[in-house]
Amino acid sequence: MTSNTLPNPSANSADIVKYALALLLVAAGIAGYYYFDGQWPGIVRTLMVVVAVVLAAVVFIGTAKGVQAREFLKESRFELRKVVWPTRQEASKTMWVVIAAVIVISLILAAMDWIIQLSVQALLGS
Repeated sequence: MTSNTLPNPSANSADIVKYALALLLVAAGIAGYYYFDGQWPGIVRTLMVVVAVVLAAVVFIGTAKGVQAREFLKESRFELRKVVWPTRQEASKTMWVVIAAVIVISLILAAMDWIIQLSVQALLGS
């Protein structure tokens, strides 16, 4: 991440009220979804839950944790721009190496299992 150090503010009473409001909004959306079952179409009930979650997210963004989350996402996006992604050819070559390694290791484990099985059979006299 960047060298920015974020202060770690504790939740004040306004933030606690906002957290409670966000939870109540989500709970009301879910409760409404089940309460209106059979009365309203499923798409309307689903839209009601989506609206409740979006409103809860808007309320949450105004809290101290919401600000920290927004800052984290902004810095993550900045760091993601620095990533050098492999080309299709590099990814294909790496895939074949992984497949070959899996096959070799599975054959080694199968051989070890076979040897142990023969050893146990010899000890038991089967």
